[in-house]
Amino acid sequence: MNKMAKWLMGSLIICAISIIGCCNINDAEDEVESIELLRTSKSWNDVELPDYPQGRPELVAVKYIIPAGKKLGWHHHEAMNHGVLVQGELTIIAQDGKTKVMHPGEVVVEMVDAIHHGENRGTEPVVLYMFYLAQKDMPLSVQHPEIPLE
Repeated sequence: MNKMAKWLMGSLIICAISIIGCCNINDAEDEVESIELLRTSKSWNDVELPDYPQGRPELVAVKYIIPAGKKLGWHHHEAMNHGVLVQGELTIIAQDGKTKVMHPGEVVVEMVDAIHHGENRGTEPVVLYMFYLAQKDMPLSVQHPEIPLE
């Protein structure tokens, strides 16, 4: 091995030792962390969720982006679902007037077979990830245009 090759080999070994020393895979910040955000059998309005439907489930994940000032129409869900708000502030209003305001990082379990709607009363878009336990051909939401928004 010539002088240049020995120098390159030595430099590579020193770089490798430096990288290994800087990136200790046993550091606490490199550990996988599991944080349970929610465990419940009730929706956000404190009503018990229904039993699982019979038949094969269809899991559906949806990302919703709701512009500032937008009101969603009155609707209900046949499928159980829950979600995580990642941006903005979402206000959910039940037909009986009960209200929940969600903030980033919060988890919501939607009402099943109960009419409600959502509003983005904030100044930035809402980004919401929802996860549905549905079945083939089951609508994720059923709209109620006959109920006027205020």
